[in-house]
Amino acid sequence: MNESTVNNPILKENELTRAILAGVDTGEYDAEISMDELEELAETAGAVTVCRIIQKRPAIESATILGEGKIEELSAAAKDLDAQLIIFDMELSSSQIRNIEDITSVRVIDRTMLILDIFAGRAVTNEGKLQVELAQLKYRLPRLMGIGTSLSRLGGGIGTRGPGETQLETDRRHIRRRIDKLSDELKELEKRRDLSRRRRKKDSVCVGAIVGYTNAGKSTLLNALTGAGVLAEDKLFATLDLTSRAIELPDGRSLTLVDTVGLIRRLPHHLVEAFKSTLEEAASADIILHVCDASDPEAREKAQTTLSLLSELGCGEIPVITVLNKCDKLDYELPPAENTVMISAKNGTGFDELLKAISDNLTDKVSRMEMLIPYDKSGLAAALHSHGKVLSEEYLENGIAVTALVDKLHKYEYEEFVI
Repeated sequence: MNESTVNNPILKENELTRAILAGVDTGEYDAEISMDELEELAETAGAVTVCRIIQKRPAIESATILGEGKIEELSAAAKDLDAQLIIFDMELSSSQIRNIEDITSVRVIDRTMLILDIFAGRAVTNEGKLQVELAQLKYRLPRLMGIGTSLSRLGGGIGTRGPGETQLETDRRHIRRRIDKLSDELKELEKRRDLSRRRRKKDSVCVGAIVGYTNAGKSTLLNALTGAGVLAEDKLFATLDLTSRAIELPDGRSLTLVDTVGLIRRLPHHLVEAFKSTLEEAASADIILHVCDASDPEAREKAQTTLSLLSELGCGEIPVITVLNKCDKLDYELPPAENTVMISAKNGTGFDELLKAISDNLTDKVSRMEMLIPYDKSGLAAALHSHGKVLSEEYLENGIAVTALVDKLHKYEYEEFVI
């Protein structure tokens, strides 16, 4: 693709927002791949891309991002293609937004505003909505003057969902008070979640976190394994809210699976911060299921994005199973690799291998024990129901034959009765 590329000329989806994507290729990252992802994000938000403009420059133009000639080309394309929105593949300041809007007479948003808009439309739980609003306010506060004016002038649409226009037009002091209030509410929710984590650890509940690039099939996998009924769409960020469900492993152990928010390239740091609560589930998990779209030609690069973030969250010591999903779309066989399982969550294939891999890699919090407990120690047999999980129990002449998963903390109490 050359410096400036126009594709999909004038589509007929009148109900969708007609958008032009714009960016600068400074060589810092692959601009074409990033623009492909921006187009997916735009589609998820309800826009159709009528034009893509990329300018190769050693650095961005401070006032208008694009150079003088290219910004005029953008303005002409917006007019010719009847564009309603221009989306830049980077973060913009309020003055840059205002300058570009003055030249093009079209509403302008940036990559972060687009992602926040998708978040606002997808959050379902109270915590998810609080996180979205907090992220939006923190992003918009330093841009309040410029963005507030432009929104008033140009009306609603993609990039304006969430707290709303009136929220942005209030004074900074009110915004800061709202930020403080949201932060306090989220801290309370975080305390409750931390208590839940501690209770799970105390009860020796094993937790598996499903992580991966957005649209890799994490929610489809959770639904297939547990029947959770989580929204699973072929769109970016189909799931924002934390969902957890329990499954039973082949060795009888129970595992609580937690679905986390999907990741994308160049996810702004403050957005990672906003949804760290869901990602922190990975940091406290006993095992991580790293779901990759095996049919995606960029699967390797996207996997690196996920692994880098896991490293940042301090997940280095946690066993990771790479789950290559959507293998039904491949017309060739992938070579076997260590701790890698090939599945199709949609077709339900490869699950037996996946569950076995989880069992084999899961850190032992419990031990499977077959015991014969004499009747004069029947209290210990009864206590097994709280110290572990009883798989079978039979009353014989000389005692109680029990097969159970016993918490490591109490294993020593039962070792003398092992058959």
